[in-house]
Amino acid sequence: MKVILREDVKGLGQKGKICTVSDGYARNYLIPRGLAVEATEGNVQDLAHKRKQEELRRQQEKQDAKDLAAKLETLQLVLKVKVGDKGRLFGSVTNKEIAEVLEKDHKIKLDRRKIEMKEAIKAIGDHQVTIKLHPEVSANLKVKVESA
Repeated sequence: MKVILREDVKGLGQKGKICTVSDGYARNYLIPRGLAVEATEGNVQDLAHKRKQEELRRQQEKQDAKDLAAKLETLQLVLKVKVGDKGRLFGSVTNKEIAEVLEKDHKIKLDRRKIEMKEAIKAIGDHQVTIKLHPEVSANLKVKVESA
């Protein structure tokens, strides 16, 4: 019997895969537990439609990330912080502070974990910060740190 997996099944396959299994295994285990449905013509068409919709959603997410990356590339973020002698900061500028300034000044809401910094910013001047917007899309943001 051919079935379409609704969830990952160890030793059989991943969600969305069409598998051939014995009738008993399908009727007594997979289907009653909601792990699979019978691969009728309607169910196969439904699966194809869901895959197409998922692919369209992924493409839209990637395009949105590219648009946001282009916008971020043109921005220069200015942060005013307390500075000690010799241009050293009291503390450091973190990715959380950068995310807050982006949201407050430019209305761009980003998760702070998407902002990747090799190390915290501890000096006045211009710095580059990488923002990972999508697994395939990242942007470089210019951050200028000035004394308050």
